[in-house]
Amino acid sequence: MKITILYGSETGTAQDVAEQIWKNAKRNKEKDYHCKDDFEYLSREKGLNLFCAFSRDQEHKIYVQHIIHDQKTLCWEFLNNNGNIYLAGTEPVRLSPGWEGTGRPDDELNFKGVTMDQAELELNPPKDRLNIIFCIMILHGIGILMPWNMFITAKNYFVNYKLSKEYTGIETNYATNFLSYLAFAAQIPNILFNWLNVFIQFGGNLTTRIVWGIFIQVLIFVCTVILAMTDSSDWPGAFFWITMISVIILNTANGIYQNSVFGMVAKLPTKYTGAVILGTNISGTFTAIINFLAQYMAPNARTAAIYYFITALFILLACFDTYFALPINRFYRYCELLHQKGINKRQLENSTRGKHDRLPYWKIFKQCFPQCFNTFFIFFVTLSLFPSVHSDIISSDPNFIVPPDYYSTVMCFLTFNITALIGSSIASLVQWPSKRYLIIPVALRILYIPLFLLCNYKPKGILRTLPVYINNDWIYFLIAITMGISSGYFSSLSMMYCPRMVDSQYMATAGMFGAASLITGIFTGILFSMVMPILVANISFELS
Repeated sequence: MKITILYGSETGTAQDVAEQIWKNAKRNKEKDYHCKDDFEYLSREKGLNLFCAFSRDQEHKIYVQHIIHDQKTLCWEFLNNNGNIYLAGTEPVRLSPGWEGTGRPDDELNFKGVTMDQAELELNPPKDRLNIIFCIMILHGIGILMPWNMFITAKNYFVNYKLSKEYTGIETNYATNFLSYLAFAAQIPNILFNWLNVFIQFGGNLTTRIVWGIFIQVLIFVCTVILAMTDSSDWPGAFFWITMISVIILNTANGIYQNSVFGMVAKLPTKYTGAVILGTNISGTFTAIINFLAQYMAPNARTAAIYYFITALFILLACFDTYFALPINRFYRYCELLHQKGINKRQLENSTRGKHDRLPYWKIFKQCFPQCFNTFFIFFVTLSLFPSVHSDIISSDPNFIVPPDYYSTVMCFLTFNITALIGSSIASLVQWPSKRYLIIPVALRILYIPLFLLCNYKPKGILRTLPVYINNDWIYFLIAITMGISSGYFSSLSMMYCPRMVDSQYMATAGMFGAASLITGIFTGILFSMVMPILVANISFELS
């Protein structure tokens, strides 16, 4: 049974939040009774957590200041022993300028800002009803990768329609190298601003960065839809550069948004980081399904692209709305409260020791580096193979169950995205191996690179000299399944473990380091994938 100790007059307002009330209503400095002996006895003999509330609802009854000032050692002992001190009433404590001018943190300043709502949350910890917060984090995971997925899915729209010779009447290299230009325009600002966002607070706190990040992406997609509806046949060069500039702006905003989301979710329990990773894999699956259906339903590449961009627009608007709904949820407020308490406690410790409040970035990075490396290496291996190598593997059997026209769509895009989604889902239920041993299976995933190269990989315009040793479609399919599941599962684990490598007040920063490592792995994997055609064209060996 929890005991709530209430100090001061008019503290009856807090009685309905405790199971048993021990009330002391004496309020002047000469007569205040602090119950120190009783507190120590209950803590020592009964093993109880003590909840001490100070009344603060009437201006002429301000006596909290001297209680905390005179009994600061006792209050600090309560905090260190899992106790909680609450202020009853509805109005903030009005403190003298001399007291507030000491520069002490909020915890010492009579716990200014604590509300009965916060007290009720701690006495009755809420749960994530209907997994609402979990679903919102999945939605933000979808929104994180939706811009990139939609642009690469609309390849036919850009290459075979807007920049084609048939549409423009002229031959340009814009269409030939479009995906290479797109990758650099998208990933360079993304990786740059992901890392800068860790150290430089663009636009203020996480809320401001997330809101503006989503808003800018929405504006870019509106402009992209307008461009899709506009006849640009007379100005293909201008269209190309407008597209590249919009992609740069889009991914700059997306980099800040993505990094900030991982910083935000790091304050929540571990499984919610897994929910974001799950959302990123759902995003890929969702895009692959839209791509598959568009081949049947859309009359042309232009119409299909408009569908893609409008879909991304609605997803981002949903992310925008649900983010503002988070503070309404009691479970989210409770997690924010616990996170803030950890920060306040460490600030108070640092204040008593004369330490500064600057973030120790190097210390945080060293502590979370093992998981940052795991995240980086998982995505490096995955993006080295998917989609560049994966999509250029062709069927070895002309009578295989999947027709040649849909072989790449099914065996590459659908297979990888669905299996990665399954892997992320498993990580929400089972976390194995532990943080210490995760590096072992992550490092072993490097074997997927030679395995894929030994399949029937035929990059366009390249004469393959490396013999095909895996020429069975079912074996290739099995390799693809394990690659996708391991990518989704281990990436979820590493991102879930990353914030847990540091103290609670540094979790958001560690989450940002993890997100930046993720983008770095994607970028370097894309760069390394360009080496794969060179390898199969210049390496040859015979198995005896």
